[in-house]
Amino acid sequence: METLRIICPNGHLGFAPLKVDSFNLGVKAGMDYIAADSGSDDIGPVPLGTDTSASPESWQRHDLEHMLLAARKNKVPMIIGSAGDTGTNSRVDKYVAMIIDIAKQHKLEKFKLGFFYSEVDKEIIRTKILNDDEITGLDGRPALTEKDLDATENIVAMAGVHPFLKLLEEGADVIIGGRSSDSAIFASAALHHGFPESQAYYLGKVLECASFCAEPYGGKETVLGEITQDSVSVTAMHPGQRCTVASVAGHAMYERSNPFHEFVAGGLLDMTHCNYKQISEKTTRVTGAKFTPSEGIRVKLEGSGFLGYRFVGIAGIRDPQTIAKVDQVIDWAKDAVKERFGDDGYELHYNVYGRNGIMGELEPLKDTPSHELCLIVQGVAPTEEMAEELTLIATRQLFYARLENVKGTAGGVSFVFDEVLKASPACIWTLNHTMSVSDGLELFPTKIISAGV
Repeated sequence: METLRIICPNGHLGFAPLKVDSFNLGVKAGMDYIAADSGSDDIGPVPLGTDTSASPESWQRHDLEHMLLAARKNKVPMIIGSAGDTGTNSRVDKYVAMIIDIAKQHKLEKFKLGFFYSEVDKEIIRTKILNDDEITGLDGRPALTEKDLDATENIVAMAGVHPFLKLLEEGADVIIGGRSSDSAIFASAALHHGFPESQAYYLGKVLECASFCAEPYGGKETVLGEITQDSVSVTAMHPGQRCTVASVAGHAMYERSNPFHEFVAGGLLDMTHCNYKQISEKTTRVTGAKFTPSEGIRVKLEGSGFLGYRFVGIAGIRDPQTIAKVDQVIDWAKDAVKERFGDDGYELHYNVYGRNGIMGELEPLKDTPSHELCLIVQGVAPTEEMAEELTLIATRQLFYARLENVKGTAGGVSFVFDEVLKASPACIWTLNHTMSVSDGLELFPTKIISAGV
């Protein structure tokens, strides 16, 4: 193939539904693949720690249905990575079940449905630790210990291109992947057709967040990427958006200490010498990306542990004297919790919103006191009953704070909800590490089944 075209309708499938109009324009423009990432650790550790999704199933099904119907109608492959936000086995199974159900509902002709898993058994990792095969920490974390491993509920490994390539080579029409490198989802399609690694991985980088590489800002709109032997072009499908030199280059360099280098699964993508050129009103072409494979294979591991049950309380303050002494008010409430539960065995957090006075729309005036504060109280404990009670105390006692040199009784706190709200459990990242593997398929078992009627 001289060129390969991929449309991406959503930078995080299911997190908010894709926009149908621009997706249909992308389909109409013509494509060889439809692909999207469906996961992120940006959502925090709770979904992985509790093996749940961050979004309603109806939103996920909405995106899968539009993509599947377009892919089968046009006889092009469809690829999804990091199923259901986290890519755990249960999320992969849920996506596979939805694909089967959608195909049955719409009476689609039979097709090959491939999928792979990404969960890692803790005992595999424990064996590595005991054999002095270091599980290396990322972003300043120390090497993994058995203590951290034991505090972990669920672990996923981040797949590179290998399981996607295996399933494509076996003829899969639709692929549902476990936890995956964002760029590998798209790069695998390009590599499958013989395009160079440098262009393939840059294609993945520019497409992974869909219309976030376009301007003006607008999420969940479709973009079209086209790869050749020496370039990658990206085009915005929404009529009001453009992929410009600034928007494409800016997206490629965001969120990194070194904006010109990115470690992708399998190596380093060097964008130091990229050349960006506006070739039409809505399209920018990029050349010059360089990919250097890593020596050996190390796979990123993500793990999350359960901290406890969590409740949330809300309080508002308008009394000027109470606002001026809000830290003393909080200390009073904390002391009340300690009287009931002691000094440890739970967590208590206060977030104060509105400390700086705001004049106009944007400009905070440092010396201008706020006329109102909002306090968000979060209590975490081993049981629901304890979490609820400590959060109630921590919230209601704000109303009863006794402030030095302040006359009068309760009333400084304008309102406190009589009840606290049950929130999602509290979890913590326990693994952000890499582990050596013998090959890129070691942790990612694949399977192909038949779907459709």
